Amino acid sequence: METTQQFETVIGLEVHLQLKTKTKIFCSCANDFGGEPNTRTCPVCLGLPGTLPVFNKQVLDYGIKIGLALNCAINNVIKFDRKNYYYPDLPKAYQISQFDLPIAKDGFLLVPSLNNELKKIRIHRAHLEEDAGKLMHDAVHPYSLVDYNRTGTPLMEIVSSPDMHSPQDAYDYLQTLKLTLQYLDVSDCDMEKGSLRCDANVSIRPKGETKLGTKTELKNMNSFKAVKAALEYEIARQTSVMLSGDKIIQETRLWDENKQMTFSMRSKEEAHDYRYFPEPDLVPFTISDEKIQSIKKMIPELPIDKYHRFIEHYHLSDYDARLLIQDAPLADFFEICAKNFHDTKKICNWLNTQVLQELNERKAPISKTLLTPDNLIMLIQKTDAGIISNLAAKDVLKIIFETGKQTEQIIEEQGLAQISDDVTLEKIADDLIRENQKVIEQIKNGEQKALGFLIGQAMKKMNGKANPKKIGDILQRRIFHG
Repeated sequence: METTQQFETVIGLEVHLQLKTKTKIFCSCANDFGGEPNTRTCPVCLGLPGTLPVFNKQVLDYGIKIGLALNCAINNVIKFDRKNYYYPDLPKAYQISQFDLPIAKDGFLLVPSLNNELKKIRIHRAHLEEDAGKLMHDAVHPYSLVDYNRTGTPLMEIVSSPDMHSPQDAYDYLQTLKLTLQYLDVSDCDMEKGSLRCDANVSIRPKGETKLGTKTELKNMNSFKAVKAALEYEIARQTSVMLSGDKIIQETRLWDENKQMTFSMRSKEEAHDYRYFPEPDLVPFTISDEKIQSIKKMIPELPIDKYHRFIEHYHLSDYDARLLIQDAPLADFFEICAKNFHDTKKICNWLNTQVLQELNERKAPISKTLLTPDNLIMLIQKTDAGIISNLAAKDVLKIIFETGKQTEQIIEEQGLAQISDDVTLEKIADDLIRENQKVIEQIKNGEQKALGFLIGQAMKKMNGKANPKKIGDILQRRIFHG
């Protein structure tokens, strides 16, 4: 459902990103997903008395790297604060975060839209903090359980400005942000594991109004599609409230995936007072411009830049370029192929169809498979030359993925080479012409489907090993010229 024409939607997103460091942000516990509950903990992340946090240097480097990639200004002064609140999954009863001095601020992300235009979404701030534990509830037991393994996992919270005006805008922003973060190799960005989580703030206002309306915060969305669906529902709900003459309440609402609707979790008539104050156990420090510049040099080519380069340098279509950049290892694989085989369109056709299908079935990046650029190029060349059929080529590709064998070896072992010698094919053509006189008359009268029938018969006679193009040429020559 969409808002009526008299209202404008305003959306801002808060993305919580778990960083994939080896250890947690303030202690030496392993930063791994899962494990037996409460086994990856220590006195520091459990907040026991007498413990002191020690800041993880890799977290700082990742934070600077993300901020620079999002075109943010990096703060030279690094300070942490205590965000005080009590919840069972927060054993210290406060969270170490950044309040007035976030590591990065005032950035932007260029987001491709459906009409191929670039939309600039501003990044208000991005700050570092520690994650809380995980509460587990079920309908059977009258109590909840808590797993503190996640406590102390390094987080970066990326807060956009309210620059999005439709659920599609939010979806496109999240897709672009996730892809950018994956290229930086700072997180696995897996929403199912909770390493990337998103809260949405949404409000509506009369068209032409500049003042923001009363917002609701949406939580509990475990996919980008869920974010889009929750926003669509909430916009429709707020529109209905406004049209009925009632007031929208500032509140937090949860998304119910099964019912495809939001419901109220708690009201937020006034902003929470978290009683922030500087973290006394972590001394503020400065980072030099030289360090920031050294990290900037480590940033790889980002997706939007790769997209434009692929179109300009390799003359790819918008469709092919978009598909390739969605997977950085696949894009790298393409470039290696393109150095040794100049028909980039044919490389894309294989990568974006058959190869992608094999990767999806195996749920693995191409860099973790047995397919090599040289082997794929050889497969394309053998198919182009008519040595194997397109159908056989698909079988060869599957065997390459399974065994890593060379294309030529597989063709020989499986007996997949097409028969192309003139003597054999001309004999088959003569037999078919003699046996199918009615079909020959149809061909002479311009019915091309009849020629396809004869080619099919030739393939059948030769167990699918006849070169279809060559047998077709011979049939036409024999039919029209004797």
